[in-house]
Amino acid sequence: MDENWQQHWGRPEDALARALEVLRAPRPDCLRTLSEMISTLVPYEVIAQLNGICTVSPTHAHGRPELAEQITGLDLSRLAERTAGATATGPWQGEAELAGGLRPVVVTVATGPGSGGSAVLVLVRANADPVDPRALTLLQRFWELAVAHSDHRVTDASPTSAAVSRAAANARARAIAEFTGTHSAALTAVLAPLRSADLDDASARRAATELAVTALLDLRHAADLDRALSEEPADAAFARLGRELRPLLRHTRVRLDLAPPADASRPVPADTAHTARDAVRVAVMLMLEQEKPTRLHLSWQFTADSQLRAVVRDDGLGLLAADALTVHRTAERIAALGGRYDVESVPGWGTTVTVDLPLGLRSPTVTTDPLDGLQPRELEVLDQLAQGRRNRDIAAALHISESTVKFHVANILAKLGVSSRGEAAALAHRAGMPGPTRLHVAS
Repeated sequence: MDENWQQHWGRPEDALARALEVLRAPRPDCLRTLSEMISTLVPYEVIAQLNGICTVSPTHAHGRPELAEQITGLDLSRLAERTAGATATGPWQGEAELAGGLRPVVVTVATGPGSGGSAVLVLVRANADPVDPRALTLLQRFWELAVAHSDHRVTDASPTSAAVSRAAANARARAIAEFTGTHSAALTAVLAPLRSADLDDASARRAATELAVTALLDLRHAADLDRALSEEPADAAFARLGRELRPLLRHTRVRLDLAPPADASRPVPADTAHTARDAVRVAVMLMLEQEKPTRLHLSWQFTADSQLRAVVRDDGLGLLAADALTVHRTAERIAALGGRYDVESVPGWGTTVTVDLPLGLRSPTVTTDPLDGLQPRELEVLDQLAQGRRNRDIAAALHISESTVKFHVANILAKLGVSSRGEAAALAHRAGMPGPTRLHVAS
């Protein structure tokens, strides 16, 4: 057991000094600073975190590059689930599968006090020597402090910062949804030859292997394409859809008729193209499962009101439900872009699924709060002012001089663009003031 940590952490002021360094670090440098501070506490090769509190970039890894680059959020999530019972009482140390191998790790979990989100910290070590329980206790408290500070940064963020964070989270969710649809189509295509009664075992394995390799290549190509493009030519977007659908039908007797858009070179916003492809893939998979068609007709066209219309029609049983596209959250993705869909089923004649998506997408606008420009102390003064208190009472409540209150009030009126205390109070009331007293944490 390594006792060298006591040379650096033996005195309370040592721990406090390191904690202060982490609290002072800018947001992008938090993990790097944290890693420098605790490297003398628990030696490690790579430090990684999965922080549910941070919506912009929840997964970070720092340390030996060839190892840090292999650690994914999925790895950390699985590790957290496997050690959930042990970490409930403190850090867990042992060996676990991570980054493609069995590695000695220390895992600790903390929960943010405000948002309720949890954060996992993983230290990948060079050896499996046991860590002193006292060092693990310090590690746990240090991580809880860092997570609490991160939580306050999120909960105390201005509306503008929160909107940017939400936009980043939405972008990531769209990417995940797109790849989930592609992955589902690939798995369905691989299962088709394995289930086919027309193929022997060897032929089925060869077909499944070929489809799996093709799907992996397509996923890599899709990732490169999604990073590089914000728009796609209509013909390229439609052709990509055709390539994704053909493996689903390869070992069936269903005929696929494709009618590409007439204006082949017209650009289609990436979100619109992704959502149209996802909706069509889901509709086709549902039709294959429920409709038992012999023919599918797929078309894209541009309407007069600047919408992309994707239509899938089959000649099956005509039993698809009107809310069929609610699976895989497809209906939510359509609604999020301001689109709509319709499922028209005629028993015995087939089903037509129509998806309309607007092409003229507006850039998301961020509604700013009129109080965003105020400093924490000015917000406190405004909160008191909104309660109808005089300068003398505000000074007593905030433990500052009356002249300082007058200075803050003048700044508040100027920043809010109002001419009286009453107008400032009215703005405060519309913004939800007066509110409960809050602790402002420096960010």
